[in-house]
Amino acid sequence: MLLSSIGSSDSLVQLLIELIMRLPAVILAISFHEAAHGYIAYKCGDPTAKMMGRVTMNPAAHFDLIGTLSMLLAGFGWAKPVVVNSRNFKHVRLDSALVALAGPMANFIMAFIAALVYRFVLTFVEFSGAAGQLVGIAANMVFQIVLMNISLMIFNLIPIPPLDGSKVLFSFLPAKAYNFILKYERYGFLILFVVIMVGILDIPISMAMSWVLGILFNMAHWIFSVFGLF
Repeated sequence: MLLSSIGSSDSLVQLLIELIMRLPAVILAISFHEAAHGYIAYKCGDPTAKMMGRVTMNPAAHFDLIGTLSMLLAGFGWAKPVVVNSRNFKHVRLDSALVALAGPMANFIMAFIAALVYRFVLTFVEFSGAAGQLVGIAANMVFQIVLMNISLMIFNLIPIPPLDGSKVLFSFLPAKAYNFILKYERYGFLILFVVIMVGILDIPISMAMSWVLGILFNMAHWIFSVFGLF
């Protein structure tokens, strides 16, 4: 995580360069994630997010200062939550689960597309000369898109409120357990904050990211192989 390098021997200039390289990826990941929540909610019958201007790739609509800084420095974070009125859903539990899954799945799709582009560039583009250096910078930025989308996907699938994973899990619980957990859902953010500060999630998130990263590039390799590019 970038946050750990602030106190190291890396220069401030190098840190700023890394942040600049990561910023477009953070903006894309967050915007696509939240827009997907709003779009699927709209398709499930709830126009709240659409009326509030959240079904958009405009990052200003989704910006949360602390969550964005966390994404930049620590590698995981959040955006301003999309407001959903589940009373507009025909199938409350199922539709709520679909809306919750929409954000992480949107990140997976974006990560996969970026992985395809990155693998293509590494395989077929020369990195010599000044033009090659520019291509290398662009490739690094594409790779950051892969990493940021995987990170946001995995982080949000953690089943602790208010993250998406908790909404998916709660949707499949028995009614009695579901209503019981709803009473204490407001304490979820405090639990999540403590878990993050203690660092319990660092190793599991890193392992999950490596696993998903491997899957993405294996998929990219398979697709290129099907078309005879390898």
